[in-house]
Amino acid sequence: MRELVVTGINLFEGGPLSIYYDCLDAIIKSDIYKYYKLTAFVHKIDLFKKYSNSVIEFVELPNSRKSYAHRMYYEYLYFKKYSETHDIEIWLSLHDMTPNVMADKIFTYCHNVSPFIKRDLKNVKYSTTNVIFSYLYKYIYRINITKATGIIVQTDWMREEFLKMYPIKNVIVARPEVRKENYEYKYTMDKNESEKKIFIYPAFPRYFKNFEIICEAAKKIDKNKCQILLTLDGSENLYSQELYKKYKNIECISWIGIRPREEVFQLYDQADCLIFPSSMETWGLPISEFKQTGKDMILVDLPYTRETLGEYEKVMFFQQDDSMSLSRCIASIIEGKPLYTPIKEKPISPPFVKGWEELFSYIVKVHPTSANLY
Repeated sequence: MRELVVTGINLFEGGPLSIYYDCLDAIIKSDIYKYYKLTAFVHKIDLFKKYSNSVIEFVELPNSRKSYAHRMYYEYLYFKKYSETHDIEIWLSLHDMTPNVMADKIFTYCHNVSPFIKRDLKNVKYSTTNVIFSYLYKYIYRINITKATGIIVQTDWMREEFLKMYPIKNVIVARPEVRKENYEYKYTMDKNESEKKIFIYPAFPRYFKNFEIICEAAKKIDKNKCQILLTLDGSENLYSQELYKKYKNIECISWIGIRPREEVFQLYDQADCLIFPSSMETWGLPISEFKQTGKDMILVDLPYTRETLGEYEKVMFFQQDDSMSLSRCIASIIEGKPLYTPIKEKPISPPFVKGWEELFSYIVKVHPTSANLY
């Protein structure tokens, strides 16, 4: 039996790890295991205990996150040696780097948007790694990219950027599937606050999440008419500490700290509107999640927000550096006169799939020479 290999040795927490889980769930749900020996390389097997009785064989590489030198060793030397002694038909890399391997078909899942964003060295103090990689990632993507049968991205706008930047043709758009989830509500809203309009921005405090624009807009809003929930409290990192110190006296902002995913879904039920100002995303997952509520949304006007949202009526857009524009949008909801800018979903050209099951159906069937990457 030939082998299907999945690698995600850099995925260990949060959204990236859930991508790995979703991938493995789709493999188990499908009948792929009938035709392939399934191998998954991971950072720590303990993170994958729920698959202990599955058809997937896990290989732990605990040193993979020790340094970037270790990561490069595994991607370009260790995996090559492994592939030379195994009969591999499909190799799927889930973390941006196209490995140096022997396989009939190689697919690389790319979800880091660093090469395509506006860079600012002043943010080095918040995350040296993120800033450095915003300069280097376009070169990391380039390594072995023409050896891949297909490059997988989540959005059409990112596909267009890859086609401009690299000498490739077969870039697959694979839209994430968002499932409705219901949880017991745990966050208690003050009774006197519940009469106000509730706005929420659920995000981990990283500098590119652009929390400042909300805080600046909140200065111009009547504290008695709204409550803005931000999922940070100043204890998470230097960025959140500086945000809290600078804006903690704005009374309409509630600094509720990082919340478990189940509580975030319940906060969606309580909120009247989602604000999403992040300047750097492959796919704005909270947009997809909040869309299921049918409530108002205020989004930064960038390609990823429009594509993530798709067709929607109750949406407003603002420029990412314009706090006055955001303030006007917030005020329009408070006053009951929202300034909607309805949008239609843009048709996506093939290759285009929705969810992991469709993606695996595509990569299993595609012939390696049909990619025509050169």
